[in-house]
Amino acid sequence: FVDQSGPFCIIHSDVLCAVILISDLCFDSSCRFCPEIHVGAMAHQMKSCHGFKRMIKDRPHQWGPGGLNNILVPVEAFHQENMFQDEIRHDQRFDFTRVPAVLELCHQAGAELPEGLLYRRDELCTAAEANNQNPAPLLSSELRLVGQRTLEAWERLRLGVTKLLLVYPSKVCENCSEVHVGISGHKARMCGVFKFEGWRGKHKWKKAGVDDLVPQKIVWHQRPHDPPILVDSGRDYYGHAPAVVELCVQVGARASPKYNCMMKEHGLAPPVQRDQAT
Repeated sequence: FVDQSGPFCIIHSDVLCAVILISDLCFDSSCRFCPEIHVGAMAHQMKSCHGFKRMIKDRPHQWGPGGLNNILVPVEAFHQENMFQDEIRHDQRFDFTRVPAVLELCHQAGAELPEGLLYRRDELCTAAEANNQNPAPLLSSELRLVGQRTLEAWERLRLGVTKLLLVYPSKVCENCSEVHVGISGHKARMCGVFKFEGWRGKHKWKKAGVDDLVPQKIVWHQRPHDPPILVDSGRDYYGHAPAVVELCVQVGARASPKYNCMMKEHGLAPPVQRDQAT
């Protein structure tokens, strides 16, 4: 795995740049009051907003412009020279830099990362967005090719992280999304789950999986036979897809057959009469 972890770091950067390019050409929206996003020209009208603290439900979303972090959720971890260092104490939490968890996993696996790659996600995103402010027009065939290659890179990235996690241990908190790459979790008390305040913010660690380091961010999938705007009456008929997959499918890429069940590609369309009644 050590020899293969280097290319996974480059794939991670390639996916970032490609998603920025495609998202600039395709619309994506994020709700102002909950984590839900929608990929497509016209955001759905389903009443599924639950607010910041999940204290409400079945409310309409208030949509705003989305961004890279809505599609590729950033997951960071403390950066260590090697996995055999002493545990990070709470008073040492500011002595260690935070880097993308995928790159930290590759670093712990022995990959020789390019100079500055660990610390330049924000710089990379800013530069890519600046280059795409006035993008050259792409033909539909070119955009489809970019989407297909992005989808393939995304699948290689997740497969590579899955393989690395079989050998190099990583932890995730059961009560929050904090990730630590190493044999045992750190001692920094940063867990923000309110009902566990009696633990003084101490994390409860368990073994991490690929979805903890590379979250899929599931969104509603709009099929060709679905209406232009997804509504509540057809909720049982619509499918789902990871945000990156849905973004690439929107530009013509072909998703892997393993997503067919989730996306309900061959499912029935919602009854027109019910939509009209609403």
